[in-house]
Amino acid sequence: MKEKIYDARTGLEYVLVDDYYLPALKVPRTRPVGRWGMLHKAYLKLRKPAYYQSLLLNGKLDAVLADVEEQAAERYEVLIEQMSQQEGVSEKLKEENQMEWVCRMSNLENRAAEIVKAELIYPFEGR
Repeated sequence: MKEKIYDARTGLEYVLVDDYYLPALKVPRTRPVGRWGMLHKAYLKLRKPAYYQSLLLNGKLDAVLADVEEQAAERYEVLIEQMSQQEGVSEKLKEENQMEWVCRMSNLENRAAEIVKAELIYPFEGR
């Protein structure tokens, strides 16, 4: 028996495993999904189950989550940069008073995270 066979009718390649031919399925490579993508996934599952199922069944869920991850990470970084410049949280402050810098950066990060969540992660809440 051949190790691999190709079925032109279905367009699939089959691999011999023991005495059976099993489809040689390939998982599409996607971009990584991190914090923001996982938050959006949980939101979709809970609040938009029909849309979530549609994306999942059409194979588009990973692409959507990767897009949200990319946009949210970029927006988060921009917000941190802008707010730190506006409020004077700089490397000079870090050198002079580390505890004050840590407190203020933590505050900025929390505020930026809330903005990103409101704009991109939970886009339909509160409207």
